[in-house]
Amino acid sequence: MKSFAMLGINKVGWIEKEKPVAGPYDAIVRPLAVSPCTSDIHTVFEGALGERTDLILGHEAVGEVVEVGKEVKDFKPGDKVVVPAITPDWRTIEVQQGYHMHSGGMLAGWKYSNIKDGVFGEYFHVNDADMNLAHLPDDIPLEAAVMLSDMVTTGFHGAELANIELGDAVAVIGIGPVGLMSVAGAKLLGASRIIGIGSRKALIEAAEYYGATDIVNYRNGPIDEQIMDLTGGKGVDRVIIAGAGSDILKTAVKIVKPGGTISNVNYFGEGDTLPIPRLDWGNGMAHKTIIGGLTPGGRNRMEKLINLVKYNRIDPSRLVTHKFHGFEHIEKALLMMKDKQQDLIKPVVFVE
Repeated sequence: MKSFAMLGINKVGWIEKEKPVAGPYDAIVRPLAVSPCTSDIHTVFEGALGERTDLILGHEAVGEVVEVGKEVKDFKPGDKVVVPAITPDWRTIEVQQGYHMHSGGMLAGWKYSNIKDGVFGEYFHVNDADMNLAHLPDDIPLEAAVMLSDMVTTGFHGAELANIELGDAVAVIGIGPVGLMSVAGAKLLGASRIIGIGSRKALIEAAEYYGATDIVNYRNGPIDEQIMDLTGGKGVDRVIIAGAGSDILKTAVKIVKPGGTISNVNYFGEGDTLPIPRLDWGNGMAHKTIIGGLTPGGRNRMEKLINLVKYNRIDPSRLVTHKFHGFEHIEKALLMMKDKQQDLIKPVVFVE
C-alpha cells in the first residue's frame, strides 16, 4: 500500500508497505480524513523521538472499517469511526493503576507514528478495536470529527489537569489548535477570566471565539510582566502550557499564584532539562503544582467528546482553516504545519 513516512530525521517521503494484518481483537481502517500534527514536526524535524526509518506518520484520523478480527463485537466493515491518537493496550497493569495512556511503558499508549506505523497510509491498524474505536454519527462532519482524535482531547486534558474551579483566572500559553481547545475546555469547566497568549491574528480571533477574555501578545514584551499588569500583580490561579519552548516553565511559575496549578500538554521536542526558577517557586515551597500528562485515549473518551459536538457544546471545525482533497496532499499539509503560515490553524486532508 502507498504510505507517507518518516524516512529518517529531516526526511519524509512516499513509500510502499505491506497492508497491515488484524489480530483477533483488532481492526483495519481506511482513512477518510486525516490531519498532520505539530508532534509529527517534532518527530521528523527535531528528532524528538530519536531516529525512525520508514515509519508511517500521522495519528489524527477518521475512517471506515474494512476488516475486523474474529473477537471484535461492536464494529463491522463499513462502519465510520473516530480513531483516537492514543490507543492503549487495555489488558495491562497500567490500566488498573489509572494511567492507560502509559500502557506498556511511559507514553506507550501513543503508538501511531511513535512505536508503530501511523494513519497516513491507504490502510492502518487499530489494536483492541472495541476499546479504541468510536462510532461516528452521520451528522458530524469529518473535519470536526478528526479534530477530536488529538486536538480536542489534548487541549481539554490541559484544562482537566489544571484542576480549574468555578471563577478561576486561567492563562493558556500557546493558542495553537491544542491551546485553543484548552481555552474552550477552561470555559466549559467554569473559568471566569481566560488569558490567551499568542501572536497570529487567526489564532487570536479563534481564541476569542472559544472563550478567551484577554489576549497577551508575547511580541509586545515579556509574558509574565504583561500578565502581572493585567491581574494587578496577583497572577492567575491556573496556567495551561500548550506551546512554546523549554524555558516556558520559568514564565508559568512566575505568573501562577501560590496554591495554583501549572498544567502542561505541550510536546517539548528539544533539550535535556526543563528549568524551574527557584525563587519564583518559593525555594520549592510555594505550593505551586506542576503537572504534565498525555491525553486519555480509547473509546469512552472519544464517545464523550463526540457528544459534546453532537449537543453543540463545542464546534472543533472552527480549527480547520485549510482543506485538501486527495491522499497526495498529505505532504503539503504536513509542511504547512512546519511553516505555520499566518492564516493557518489546522489543515485536513480528505482521502478520496
